[in-house]
Amino acid sequence: MKVILCENVPNLGEMGMTVKVADGYARNYLLPRKLAVSADSSSAKQIEHEMRIIRKREEKVRAELAEVAKKLSGVTVEIKAKAGAEDRIFGSVTTGQIAEGLRKHGFAVDRKAVTLEEPIKSLGIYTANVRLIRGIDAPVKVWVTKEETEEDLAAAALAAVAAQEAAAKPEEVVEVPTEEEGTE
Repeated sequence: MKVILCENVPNLGEMGMTVKVADGYARNYLLPRKLAVSADSSSAKQIEHEMRIIRKREEKVRAELAEVAKKLSGVTVEIKAKAGAEDRIFGSVTTGQIAEGLRKHGFAVDRKAVTLEEPIKSLGIYTANVRLIRGIDAPVKVWVTKEETEEDLAAAALAAVAAQEAAAKPEEVVEVPTEEEGTE
């Protein structure tokens, strides 16, 4: 069955393309979800009309995503990771961790939309690219910091206790007898 795609369909084609697919795939998946219209069932003018409507919808979506991209480019995601010597982290920072960090900031981003130039394997500041739609990308700052371990927390607690003891320790007080004490 020949269909005209109303939206971009992964592994099939982009909006506006005429593709040939299995009848069941078209009837059970593409047509009910309004991802495509049948190329054989209607006249060419109706298909052209559908395409104009689809293009208008696509332009509206692109404008909205451009605004989201502007907001997204100002976001910095902080990821805490266990690090060893020379600030090398154990493992690497994944796109899933970056997507989760963006969700905490209020952006619903799929991990597959996040790309990295190279794997993040040490502490520092990096840039990840978030693809919202074809042609609209947003750079996001990723700040990888050291996760505090139990040893670090214990050392900080000992330092705090020592500081409290030093502040609470009274200085040596020398008592000077007053006149009343000396006369009795």
